[in-house]
Amino acid sequence: MPDLNQVELQNLRHLIGAHETAYQKLNTFSSQAVDPQIKQMFAKSAQDALNTKQKLLSFLNN
Repeated sequence: MPDLNQVELQNLRHLIGAHETAYQKLNTFSSQAVDPQIKQMFAKSAQDALNTKQKLLSFLNN
């Protein structure tokens, strides 16, 4: 993979931060939900955000 330029690196960091924020919020929503289906939906969405964040982080490690 070619090296990232400064703008691409800045955009990647922004996306990683946004997915971390989404993960934290969705995790909180899941813990506060009473309805089991809603709780599960938030938990799955939180896990998806975390997975995406980890995938984006892998671009920084290459």
